[in-house]
Amino acid sequence: LENMLLMFRKVNAKERIVGFYSTGPQIRPNDLRIHSMLTRFIPKGTITPPVFCIIDVRPHRKSIPTTAYKMVEQVEEAATSASNANAGSGKAEVKKSFAHVPSTIGAMEAEEVGVEHLLRDINDPTISTITSLIQAKMGGLASLKDKLSEMKDYLEAIVGGGIKPNQEIIANMQGILNLLPNLNVDEMVRALLVKTNDMHMVIYLSSLIRSVVALHDLVNNKIRYNEQVEMGLDGDEKVEKGGKDKDVAKLAAGEEKKEEEDKKKESA
Repeated sequence: LENMLLMFRKVNAKERIVGFYSTGPQIRPNDLRIHSMLTRFIPKGTITPPVFCIIDVRPHRKSIPTTAYKMVEQVEEAATSASNANAGSGKAEVKKSFAHVPSTIGAMEAEEVGVEHLLRDINDPTISTITSLIQAKMGGLASLKDKLSEMKDYLEAIVGGGIKPNQEIIANMQGILNLLPNLNVDEMVRALLVKTNDMHMVIYLSSLIRSVVALHDLVNNKIRYNEQVEMGLDGDEKVEKGGKDKDVAKLAAGEEKKEEEDKKKESA
């Protein structure tokens, strides 16, 4: 690590180490050991602790593929012995764990321009705009389902006594659930059904019209091709007929010339 740090400073002298990353996709026990080793390379006087970032490289991930954590120390009551445990007395034990840190992904202007050029080359012209919009909505719904399942698992772990409740997380979850729409209203259900049926009808009619137009163009191309083939055959027949007429005229002219020469010889 020290050799890598020296090489890093030779290339990027102005940048500094803020943490480390892993492909996870979950926190492992060795991450705490790596975190304790990395604290030696943080510049002196730095208040912010090293950040641990998990980068999820799985292709089916729809949301932001990064999750950041910082190390926190939690005080837990632990029994020193069986007798103390029975008596209900114990001593405080400091336990290290990772806590989630809000994070965002940003880029400089030059990087954004480069990414836009790359995405322009990756664009598939065979995929329509409607298909891409539907895929984006399906991805958003799948991400929402995953987050709700994670919230459910967290609450079940609290009820089961596996982890201690965090009031800030619970307040955020309450705010998220309050923002969810109430879809059990009859008017809302009817409006959604009508809207969905209208959209499906438009998509169905658009597909039919596109198919009919494509078949119409195919028939027109076939008709033009047959006409060109027939015109080409007629031209060849006319050329052949004209050539035969010229040959017959030449033979007739040659025979008349021979007869005139024979007559001249007889008169001589």
